[in-house]
Amino acid sequence: MNQNSIIRDAILSMPPEGISTFSKQIEDIPGIIKLTVGEPDFDTPDHIKSAGIWAIQENDTHYTDPLGTLAVRQAAADFVAKKYGIFYDAKTEVVTTIGVSEAILDVFLALLEPGDEVFLPSPVFPVYQGAISIAGGKVDYINLANDNFKLTPERLRQEAQENPRAKTILLTTPSNPTGVSYEDDELEALAAVAREFDLTVISDEIYAEITYDKVHSSIAKFIPERTIVFNGLSKSHAMTGWRFGVIFAPESLMEGIAKVHVFNSYDVSSIVQKAAIEAFTVGINDIDPMKKIYKERRDLVLAALEKVGIEAVTPEGAFYIFAKIPANYESSLEFCTALAEQARVGVVPGDAFGPGGEGYFRISYATSTANLEMAMDRLTDFLAADDLALKSQEA
Repeated sequence: MNQNSIIRDAILSMPPEGISTFSKQIEDIPGIIKLTVGEPDFDTPDHIKSAGIWAIQENDTHYTDPLGTLAVRQAAADFVAKKYGIFYDAKTEVVTTIGVSEAILDVFLALLEPGDEVFLPSPVFPVYQGAISIAGGKVDYINLANDNFKLTPERLRQEAQENPRAKTILLTTPSNPTGVSYEDDELEALAAVAREFDLTVISDEIYAEITYDKVHSSIAKFIPERTIVFNGLSKSHAMTGWRFGVIFAPESLMEGIAKVHVFNSYDVSSIVQKAAIEAFTVGINDIDPMKKIYKERRDLVLAALEKVGIEAVTPEGAFYIFAKIPANYESSLEFCTALAEQARVGVVPGDAFGPGGEGYFRISYATSTANLEMAMDRLTDFLAADDLALKSQEA
C-alpha cells in the first residue's frame, strides 16, 4: 500500500518545522553548545511545583470543565487585567489549552475557510505557517527585513489592498525571533487599519512578561472586538513541560474556538490547572528575578557580537537575538552549519523564520551565562579563523 496515497497532499507537501529540524541535525556534534531552542534554563518556582504536588495528593486528578476550571480561568483573566489592562469575562471569554501550540491550531481551525489568507509579518515563528496549512489556509508573508522588523500601518494597508482574500493578521509581541515589541501608539494605528479592512487580529503574547525597559502593550486594548490573544506560562514561569496556554477572545469569537478545543483536546490536566492558579496569583511577579538575568545575558551577547562586527537587533523583549550573518556566506543555513561543525556553537538559520529571516541567525540566550560566554568565545575564534582564511585566499 502506498502510504502517500492515504495522507493528505497538503500535509505531505508541508516543509518540516525549521527550528527543531536544524537543532536535531546538529545535536550529535560532540561538545556543541546549543543556543537553538527557546526554553528557559530556570526551574519552575518551588511554590508552583508544590501546588501541582498538592493536587495529586488531594486526588484532584479527574476531568474538569473542558474550557478549564472557572478558578483557573478567573486567575488568568485577573492576571492579564492587572498586568496589561485587557479585560475578559472568565466564564465566556477564556479557554485553557495544552500550551499555546494547541491554541494556535484551535484558532486557525475555527477561523479559516479553505483558501482564506493570513498575514504573517516575517521573520516569524514557523509553527504558525504549519497550523494555517493544516486548517486549509494560505500564508501571505509580509517581509519586514527592510523595515527594522516592525510592521507599520502603511505597510499593512498596502498589503490589505493587494491581498483582498486575507481575513486575519497575526502579530507576535515581543517577537520570536527578533525581540521587537510594539508601543501603544503603534498598536493603535495598526488596529485602525485592521478595523478598516475587517481583519481579525491574533496577538501571540507568550513573551509579554519578558520585556526590558518598557511595559508590555496589547493590541487588544484598541480593537478588543476583533482580537484573539494567546498567553501562557511556559516562558514567564519556566513551565514549558507543564503545557499550559490560554486563549482570550470576545464571546462572539470564543464560541466557535471553544468547540474546536473540546474536539481537539477536551481539557488541560487538572494538576496543571492547579499549578497555573498558583502561578497567576501567588507567582504574579515570578518573572522579575529571571528577567534581570535575561537582560544581563542579552547585553553580554550583544557586546560580544558588536566586538566582532556582527550587526544585531537589540531585543526589547523575549530572549532571542537576531543577527546578520557575515558577508562572506551566501545563506543563513551555510553559516549556521559551518558554525556548528567547526566551532561547536548551535544557532538557528534565519530562513527557518520565513522570507524575512534569510541572511540572519537567531541566538537564544535562555541558557547559562557560562554557556553564553563560552559560545561567544568560540564564535570569536571562528570568525577570526574565517577572516584569516579569506585574507590568505586574496593573497
